[in-house]
Amino acid sequence: MDLIPIPLDTSFVHKEGVSRSEFVKKLHERVRNQTENQIEVYAIKGNKGRKELVLDEGDWVWLHLRKDRFPTKRKSKLSRKSDGPFQVLERINNNAYRLDLPEGYGVSNTFIITNLVPFVTKFR
Repeated sequence: MDLIPIPLDTSFVHKEGVSRSEFVKKLHERVRNQTENQIEVYAIKGNKGRKELVLDEGDWVWLHLRKDRFPTKRKSKLSRKSDGPFQVLERINNNAYRLDLPEGYGVSNTFIITNLVPFVTKFR
C-alpha cells in the first residue's frame, strides 16, 4: 500500500506550508481509504443475488459427481451427474462437510459446499 517512502528530511516545504512528509502521509491515507471503499463496492456487487447455504448435521444432500474426482462414476456424458441422497455427518466449517458415503466410492468423505445440493423432500 505504500506509494513513496517518507523522507526523514522535513525541511522541504510545499507552497501551502505543508511538509513533504505530511503530504505523503495524507496521500497514503487517501489512497488506502479509496482502495478499501472500492473493495467493499466489488464485494457488494459480486455477492449480489448469492444465498449463503449452511447445512447442519443430519441434513440430507445430493453429491455432484465431478469427472476428476469420480472417474468410474462418470464414464460418459449421459451418466448421472449427481448421486445420493447422503447424510451430513459433521460440519467442519461453513464451507466443508463430512458425508456418510458407502464403502465403494473410494474417495475422501469430505466435500466443499459447491459439490453439495440440499435434498428437498417436500413439494410446494
